[in-house]
Amino acid sequence: MNIKSLLLGSAAALAAVSGAHAADAIVAAEPEAMEYVRVCDAFGKGYFYIPGTETCLKIGGYVRTQIAYDEDYTQAGADWNPLTRGYLTFEAKSDTEFGALTGYINLETNDDGDTHLDGAWISIAGFDVGYLYNWWDDGLSGETDDIGSDNTLSNEARYTYDTGAFQVGAAVTELRGGGLVDPGTNDDVGASGLVGFTVGGVTGQFIGSYDFDAEESAFRGILTADVGPGKLGFAAVYSTDPNYFYSTSEWAVAAEYKIKATEKLFITPAAQYYGDYGFVNGKDAWKVGVTAGYQITDGLRTLATVNYKDVDREDEKWTGFLRLQRDF
Repeated sequence: MNIKSLLLGSAAALAAVSGAHAADAIVAAEPEAMEYVRVCDAFGKGYFYIPGTETCLKIGGYVRTQIAYDEDYTQAGADWNPLTRGYLTFEAKSDTEFGALTGYINLETNDDGDTHLDGAWISIAGFDVGYLYNWWDDGLSGETDDIGSDNTLSNEARYTYDTGAFQVGAAVTELRGGGLVDPGTNDDVGASGLVGFTVGGVTGQFIGSYDFDAEESAFRGILTADVGPGKLGFAAVYSTDPNYFYSTSEWAVAAEYKIKATEKLFITPAAQYYGDYGFVNGKDAWKVGVTAGYQITDGLRTLATVNYKDVDREDEKWTGFLRLQRDF
């Protein structure tokens, strides 16, 4: 046996004894399975499962830019004001034995550097608890009516029973902001009740609220109906005296007609009359305006409004804006 044969035989014997270990040393580890984002269609369009959970998340919002006109603007004497805003909303849903459990977070950022929380609340089994807009934030569809409060975002707990055709609800609201609330007392709270209905093309909403701090009440009704090529809307509001829920006038009535001119264009003429404006006996006011909106393409729309207001013993005033908004 020569030297070459001896070396080859020794190498073969060594490989036979330790072959398994040598093979293990050079095999790469298997990559872990990747979990892709799954679409969640249990709650409608736009939701996806948060990886590793059964919670569905939806992200939306808008980018808005507009130029507003107001004769009372004080920015270096100008009567126009440009504005750009970014808005994000997060909605998380999951099924429970009590029905859908939902959490909402809304964030708003404006071009002046102000970024703030524009709502964060929990919703389950008809209950809404957290920082949210109360029922007085609702109104007619146009940009003319003035039938709500200037401070509609606050901490609130409410319950709404909704069958689709009939709604009834009750709410307790923390009163915050504005000059009508005394922050040094323990009665900065309000209570509200709601009754609503939908029958065919007719919808009604009626609200009554009591401000425990001011010890005053406010009441409002809104009625809309499908008429011809559009929707006709009426509203009436009454306040016993200035309070958190309504402080513009003792009473007011408003009307509008939202005309669907085409599939993409709507036009809404509207008017409102105020009785005892500013709660001054015999001082009335009236306001007229028109709002028009056009859906340029999917996700992009424009909105414009022009309004004229005349108050007894005050100068009349024109206001309006032109807006471009990208929704997503």
